[in-house]
Amino acid sequence: MKEKILLGINTFLTVFAFTINLTNSQDIIDIHKPLKISIFFILIISIFFYLYYTKYRKLKLKKPFIFKILALIYSIFMLIGNSYETVGNYSLILGNIYVLIISFLMLIGYYFLFNSLINFIYYFLKNKKFKKKDNKITDFIFNKHPFILSFLIMFIAYLPYLIAYFPGILSPDPSFQIEQFLGIKTKYSDYTIMLDENVTITNHHPVTHTVLLGSFAKLGLKMGSINWGIFLYTLIQTIALISLFSYIILYFKKLNTPLIIRILSLIIYSFTPVFPFYAISPVKDVYFAIFVILYIIRLFDLIKYQNFSLKNLSILSILMLLITLFRNNGIYLIIMSFPFMLLAYPKKGSKLLITFLIPVICYYSFTNVLLPYLKITPGSIRETLSLPFQQTARYVKYHSNEITEEEKMVIDKVLEYDTLATRYKTNIADPVKNKYNKYSTDEDLNNYLKVWWIQFKKHPGTYFNATMANTYGYIYPDTHNWYIYHKYYSYLKDVGLDYHYNNLENLRNGLYYYGEVFPYIPGLGMIVNIGFATWLWMLIFTYLIKLKKYKYLIITCPVISIILVCFAGPVNTYFRYTLSYVFAIPIIIAIFLNILEGVKKDEKNRGFNTMLQ
Repeated sequence: MKEKILLGINTFLTVFAFTINLTNSQDIIDIHKPLKISIFFILIISIFFYLYYTKYRKLKLKKPFIFKILALIYSIFMLIGNSYETVGNYSLILGNIYVLIISFLMLIGYYFLFNSLINFIYYFLKNKKFKKKDNKITDFIFNKHPFILSFLIMFIAYLPYLIAYFPGILSPDPSFQIEQFLGIKTKYSDYTIMLDENVTITNHHPVTHTVLLGSFAKLGLKMGSINWGIFLYTLIQTIALISLFSYIILYFKKLNTPLIIRILSLIIYSFTPVFPFYAISPVKDVYFAIFVILYIIRLFDLIKYQNFSLKNLSILSILMLLITLFRNNGIYLIIMSFPFMLLAYPKKGSKLLITFLIPVICYYSFTNVLLPYLKITPGSIRETLSLPFQQTARYVKYHSNEITEEEKMVIDKVLEYDTLATRYKTNIADPVKNKYNKYSTDEDLNNYLKVWWIQFKKHPGTYFNATMANTYGYIYPDTHNWYIYHKYYSYLKDVGLDYHYNNLENLRNGLYYYGEVFPYIPGLGMIVNIGFATWLWMLIFTYLIKLKKYKYLIITCPVISIILVCFAGPVNTYFRYTLSYVFAIPIIIAIFLNILEGVKKDEKNRGFNTMLQ
């Protein structure tokens, strides 16, 4: 009887957490529509959860403390995400005593489910014997010709996108990069004090990518149409991305990855629309993602096989340099990941230190010596201040009556105070940043930061709201924003460059509709969900701790750095910022399963040796 009561409590609280409809801190629950779904479906999911908890409790699994911590973090993320998605602040968590009680019950309901799932998945993977034997077709694809056949399948799948969106999808950023390369002034010239007014390229976007993309555009002009240059770039980028995915399928063979993972990965890479859409979008993040994923694979290789040859370390060094050259924040990824290799392998310290220092020195020489010599202006400091700027803007919006005249003057020297409150948007910092005063001195910024700190101490909740409203999508698996590029932007046409789509509008509309609808397909949509991807990496991080495979935690460090950068970034749930770790999901799953297989073999050998003794 006690067991059934506990099962009933677990079921009730879990169903309660997922079905209650909190709307605001005043009415707590909308009395006209207190539930998110109908009573009929609530009965169905109640039965499902009751049967699930019954099955789970029969397993009598151990519940490691680290799993409980992760389950609690997931539960808190759900409360935060729901509150900020609904009302843009934490009032649906802490609004009043009644909301606090409901939130606590929801927290327990989420916790019961997530704790059981984390344990159940671990138990399943630890005890599951995946099918190793291939049939003739899968053997031919995944063992005999994994790279070339995967490449051909994906290329055929991407071909409709290449045709429909010929010459490629130029969103605003690459459009402005092309203009910069061709000597046309853009808005980025207004964001900072130019070193030379005649040099239109800035390092707001990585100069390496600007020159690469601009060179193809210029080649197109020489061929008679800028469209051909853009198409050549798009085609090469598509081939590069498909080659990465094909290499991952090939790498699965080396890892002896279960057949089901190989098949699903090929299907996902081929037919999930986000992959071809970004393949034909000439944004800097695509090549950055390619280099980051290769870097993660190489780190894993180095840790697993400990082959510190000149070739392997040279490849790592080149990848680190490319990462820094294709995104301005790439240097943080390197600094926050590779130094852990020095700690993990102190005996190889000199080799690893040289491997690390070469790309770092090259990067800083490139940005601090070569670019200034070429009169290329660095990006504005405002790009690193999105978070405090958003916090100040929200403070001004909600607490303007508490701001002194002196504080207004200090803020005005940096952010144009009079329009700051109206410019504030909860999920994007660009409207606030766009009025940054590029003539602000170091003293002005220091004074601003002092005011920022004073105001933080007065209303820390406002700063927290500003931060979470601008970032919650990176940790909440139930929201989508700024997902794929598809629109035609006329920025190039506006300056006399004839960039245009073809007349296959119906095909474009069909592909766009498929792309837009995909995130909302139950189950499948999670493939392209940023919050879910973050959760998955956290899950693997936690499992590695449970397995005491601490050295392998290093391969998660690049992703951790990207997530932290997203939290300091200007836009909430911006998909292209997360390409690296969303695109890497199949490979990190395969890597984890390989590590887990090694643990199983070690345990089996220990058990066998114990039996012999």
